[in-house]
Amino acid sequence: MGARTGQQVVEQLQSHPREIYYQGERVEDVTRHPAFKNGVRSLAALYDLQGQYPDDMTYPSPSTGEPVGLSFLTPRTREDLPRVRAMMKRWADYSGGMMGRTPDYLNRAVMAYANASAYMAENRPEFGDNTRRYYEYVRENDLSLTHTLINPQANRSVGPGQQADPYLAARVVRETDSGFILRGARMLATLPIADEIMVFPSTVLKGTAEDEPYAFAFALPCDTAGMKFLCRESFDYGRSHFDHPLGSRFEEMDAVVVFDDVLVPWERVFLFGDVQRCNRAFAATNSVVHMAHQVITKNIAKTEFLLGIASLIVDTIGIEQFQHIHEKIAEMLVNLEAMRAFARAAEADAALDRWGVMTPAWPPLDAARNLFPRLYPRMVEILQLLGASGFMALPTEADLQNETLRPMIDKYFQAARADAHDRVQLFRLAWDAALSAFGSRQVLYERFFFGDPVRMAGAMFTNHDRSVYMDRVREFLARAEAETGEPLPLSS
Repeated sequence: MGARTGQQVVEQLQSHPREIYYQGERVEDVTRHPAFKNGVRSLAALYDLQGQYPDDMTYPSPSTGEPVGLSFLTPRTREDLPRVRAMMKRWADYSGGMMGRTPDYLNRAVMAYANASAYMAENRPEFGDNTRRYYEYVRENDLSLTHTLINPQANRSVGPGQQADPYLAARVVRETDSGFILRGARMLATLPIADEIMVFPSTVLKGTAEDEPYAFAFALPCDTAGMKFLCRESFDYGRSHFDHPLGSRFEEMDAVVVFDDVLVPWERVFLFGDVQRCNRAFAATNSVVHMAHQVITKNIAKTEFLLGIASLIVDTIGIEQFQHIHEKIAEMLVNLEAMRAFARAAEADAALDRWGVMTPAWPPLDAARNLFPRLYPRMVEILQLLGASGFMALPTEADLQNETLRPMIDKYFQAARADAHDRVQLFRLAWDAALSAFGSRQVLYERFFFGDPVRMAGAMFTNHDRSVYMDRVREFLARAEAETGEPLPLSS
């Protein structure tokens, strides 16, 4: 098929209905249901961008020569990395970075796994073949993927094998000739409107020997029999794009996925029953590095977007003369330049890994993914401080269209450099980013994007080699002790 159009994305969803539940009822068609349809439209629009900018967003398939999405490209040179990033940035800019699970995120993961297929083959030889074939299948059909990495929150003091119910977390029931049977749940499957779901180990949490029945990696179509998605309340309230410019367009939806004795065919399995290999999967294959490369691209777009909103507020209501405003905008500028620097450093220091893939340097990306969860809530706070009471009394689109109210709105909601319509429109956007249910979800999402920030910091502490810096200090102390401190001799 090659790179898809938006219409093909919609048709695929209509012809492959999945078992999605929303507010106690099964959703018959996500392309028409009020809670999902606008998210489907935005997802489809991303695919249409590939057709609008084929030179920048596609490349010839190694298998067929047909155009396929550039987010599937295996980088072989340093020049390939900014090329892929430019493609991913175009997708991120479409939503201002507010869609965190655009297809490029997991496209980078399956690319890395496929190139490191030998790692899966060490578990079982056929798993390596499965991984390569799956990457080619997703690439050639331009599928969108969601994924789930963590177990339901119940007793968080113990692992899945020690829960009161052994089938609380998704667990292998038994093996058969055709595959294994899976029962239990996983969270958090963001974007259940995707075509397929990857069920993989956590990037942060590590399993133990008793967790063998929970150790696996596989992918299945989202319409697989017995697979159910239980969705939270939608943050698309059916309001206009004027009233809810973000929530009415970019609701990706989050879901818990339940496996009701689902058959996972062996040809769809990449890892199985090997706890230690599952624990190391993301790091050993470098898939987490390529995923982080996509994430920092999204974070750059998101920071630019919030900076643009903040700057427009400053200009619109005429507060640019105050020093505390300078400080707040400067803080956002520093955040932006930091993210850009991390991305460029990761690309500049990229190297071929043992699988022959040009891989961005991990330390800058690891720093970025640890830092951004702290920066994003603060940038949202800055929006709140800039808008202040202006967010507390915002007219709606219906108010603006009311002939009786409009003259009052035009008078009392005007700004220093904008009429009432433009001021209200801007402030509703800022409110949707900083105060609405959609905006609050974005803050929580960014806080825990890669997992528990404390565990992530612990991983950084453990994995980063700091001996060179300690040796330098030891050398400095030894040199200081050896120096006599006597005055230098005068020249004759």
